[in-house]
Amino acid sequence: MSAMSDFHQELSVSSVACFAVRMVADPGALPRLLGMFAKRGLVPSSVHSRMTGSGEAASLLVDVQVEGLTDPEAEQIAEALRQCVPVERVLTARKRRVGVAA
Repeated sequence: MSAMSDFHQELSVSSVACFAVRMVADPGALPRLLGMFAKRGLVPSSVHSRMTGSGEAASLLVDVQVEGLTDPEAEQIAEALRQCVPVERVLTARKRRVGVAA
């Protein structure tokens, strides 16, 4: 077996569901958002939030990434997020992560 084929055997590919959420900037908004994942037994692999605007026009932009979700599972979570009161908009995407197998 060549060194190149040995290298390919050691790679692993995982799927990451990405959620971009715009919500009202409220002190309870971020815990409520993360609670939607926690109640499904999920721990996001990445969470990043930032505030835009100020005062009444302030919004919280949150990017959440979760590994191992199927497309239907990700869409079900996105729909649940859209029903959450402080949420204004939810966009979803999927990326593939390639790494070296353990």
